[in-house]
Amino acid sequence: MPIIEIDSLTHPGVEVFASLTETQLRNRMESDNGLFIAESPKVIRVAINAGWEPVSLLCERKHIEGDAADIIALCGDDIPVYTGERELLAALTGYTLTRGVLCAMRRRAPESVADICKDARRVVVVDGVVDTTNIGAIFRSAAALGIDAVLLTRTSCDPLNRRAVRVSMGSVFLVPWTWLDGPVSSLNDYGFRTAAMALKENSVFIDDERLMDEERLAIVMGTEGDGLSDDVIQSADYVVRIPMAHGVDSLNVAAAAAVAFWQLRAR
Repeated sequence: MPIIEIDSLTHPGVEVFASLTETQLRNRMESDNGLFIAESPKVIRVAINAGWEPVSLLCERKHIEGDAADIIALCGDDIPVYTGERELLAALTGYTLTRGVLCAMRRRAPESVADICKDARRVVVVDGVVDTTNIGAIFRSAAALGIDAVLLTRTSCDPLNRRAVRVSMGSVFLVPWTWLDGPVSSLNDYGFRTAAMALKENSVFIDDERLMDEERLAIVMGTEGDGLSDDVIQSADYVVRIPMAHGVDSLNVAAAAAVAFWQLRAR
């Protein structure tokens, strides 16, 4: 494992941690083999144990034999570890490192919807959710509450965005996910009934027994502001609402997802 001491913000190799945007990271290598950044020993450890490939590490010097020691061992002998003073690394990344460790990792080619759904009983469709915090929180709830897979429309935020990965606490590496390029109703072709979460006059309550009796159910969550489009709602097999009290009109999409995942879990 080469330990590389840096004393400059322009040292070759560290640009992936600093000057490259999320889009540039995605396009850093050929097509679907771009990069993403994972932060903190716990999150990096989850990613490596789930089979994601590390490319390089950026680490405070004191963590090389501390919090990052087992991560460095897991990465093998060929992965460079860039290190330097805490102040320099903070200047490089623009913020103090989360527990002193960042890891650049290689992206994977996305799986097909058919493969993702093959053995699933409960999936969530994330339609147009762009807030990275919400994406990370949805993945964390999905992992904790038994959702088998996450499908995202192309108008949603990238789950491997640095903040989304951090908020998910590594759950993006635990739950299978892919992009849904067809309409939400196309999930009927894979044996799913669709449940659109929306406050409409024809919506049923989330504890409706018909929902819980469904063998395969796709829970559809919409954007933070406007919610799901009329087209998605009209094409759904169910329109579902969470009962509200005290005149509250709705929950944040991440909170609503957690409620829906628990209530509609496979029995």
